[in-house]
Amino acid sequence: MPGEMPVIHYPPLITRHLGLVEYLPTWEAMRDFTARRGAATPDEIWLLQHPPVYTLGQAGKPEHLVRAQTGIPLVKTDRGGQITYHGPGQIVAYLLLDVKRRGLGVKELVRRLEQAAIDLLAEYSVTGERRDKAPGIYVNGAKIAALGLKITSAGCYHGLSLNADMDLTPFAAINPCGYPGLLVTQARDEGIASGIEMLADKLAQHLIDNLDRSEN
Repeated sequence: MPGEMPVIHYPPLITRHLGLVEYLPTWEAMRDFTARRGAATPDEIWLLQHPPVYTLGQAGKPEHLVRAQTGIPLVKTDRGGQITYHGPGQIVAYLLLDVKRRGLGVKELVRRLEQAAIDLLAEYSVTGERRDKAPGIYVNGAKIAALGLKITSAGCYHGLSLNADMDLTPFAAINPCGYPGLLVTQARDEGIASGIEMLADKLAQHLIDNLDRSEN
């Protein structure tokens, strides 16, 4: 139809459901996958949840963990961004992509990941919005989705997290993404009743749709 963006045919993007998995071995698996991949390696999306963990990005400042005695481990990782929290009930979508093959720069990749979250929320008549210089998606000023990526010569990894139906209390111990007083929200509190498995599947499809589209 007129106005629709054409679809580029890459090797089929593989989606894997990993369940509830610890952060450190998953991070190591992403790094190993990226180091081993070749020109014909299909891109993958890993859908999962993590047990409670704070992660601090490469440029992250430890002082953004404002209450250290939480009993929740802090991991210094190699993604971009500041500090965030992962826990059960949050959908994590790790994107293991050959960005050169897809012809995507960092800004465009971030835009497409954000658009996938916006498209998912729109299915439920919830308006997700971007914010200048603060990657992620917001609903009425509260953050519902966070982004962090690692780009290497072989590809990218890390990705997107979407708060679905979780305990938001641990966010109170940090300045989320480095912003003091930043509010957070989740799908359940925005009136989205679908279960986390359905939301994860829908998010994956929106990611695929956005990643496989051409802007030409």
